[in-house]
Amino acid sequence: MDADILTWIFLGGGFLLMLLEMALPGGVALFLGFSGITVGILRFLGLLSSTGSSLAVWLTLSVVLTIAIRPFIKKYLKPESYFKFADEDYEAMDQVVDVIEEINEENNSGRIRLNGISWRAKSLDGTIKAGEKVRIQYRENTTWIVEALGVKEPSKEQLKNRNKN
Repeated sequence: MDADILTWIFLGGGFLLMLLEMALPGGVALFLGFSGITVGILRFLGLLSSTGSSLAVWLTLSVVLTIAIRPFIKKYLKPESYFKFADEDYEAMDQVVDVIEEINEENNSGRIRLNGISWRAKSLDGTIKAGEKVRIQYRENTTWIVEALGVKEPSKEQLKNRNKN
């Protein structure tokens, strides 16, 4: 292989690997690319002439950079990260949401808005009018079980018990 072509392959490949690092961050492609550009420059300056020595310098430099420098970069240049529970029910518990359709304790005909989505809801006790705020307690299948925050309208059973007393 012609020496000039091999020099351009190292330079171009190194540059391409460094660009690839932007798409697939992790540090390894960056070090492989930096090593390729370094070998290309050394070949251009005439310090490396054979293909075997060029590959040996590239491989050695890549391994040394990856092992020696990558831990420091990962320690001091931390990527943005955040923590999120994978359990939707756990995240939703105790959230205060709006009632968009009247909720009662007899059936799942009521609806709440949670994270911009309308969900079926059932009350723990009594009827809750649309527009009021409720606190999510738990979920049964696709129905959220909620409790009112404000004054509760008594259920039919509670009214019957009150009239008996």
